[in-house]
Formats: sequence, C-alpha cells, structure tokens
Amino acid sequence: MRMPPVASSPSAPATRRTARDLRVGETGTICCLEDPVMALKLLDMGCVPGVTVRLSGRAPLGDPLMLVLGDEEYTLSLRGSEAATIVLKD
Repeated sequence: MRMPPVASSPSAPATRRTARDLRVGETGTICCLEDPVMALKLLDMGCVPGVTVRLSGRAPLGDPLMLVLGDEEYTLSLRGSEAATIVLKD
C-alpha cells in the first residue's frame, strides 16, 4: 500500500489550514495528512488527498466535527484533534 503525502516539516508555516479550521458549510480539498499513524486510519475512512471535504456541523461544545467527503456521498465524524491532522490545499 502506498503511503499518502505527509507534511515533512514540524515547523510548517502558521498559515496552514486544516479540516478543523473550516466553518460550517465551508469546503476544502485535502492536500496531505500530517500524522503518519493517524493517516492510515483516515485513509481507510476515505480521507484521501484530492478529495473535497465540507464541514456540515459541530457538536454543541465544538467537538466532534461532521465532515462530508466527496460529492455528499459519505459523512464522517471526527474529533477536533483528528481533523487537525488533515491539511487542506490553499
């Protein structure tokens, strides 16, 4: 199995945007997955680089998040810490 692109520098620019940073209704495209261990789980759940994600909602206290992957085909609930490992394209 081929591994996804993983952010290589721990000192990545502060302007990097993750799935946790999305506002409800906002979309983004997955660029890479930051945490190699979490990346395997996220890949199994459909978080593949190039896929569009939309934040469809948040729990009342902000965690977990509900992400819709692709063209409204799949809804995924993630903790904020897990969503923070999904880096989005600019």
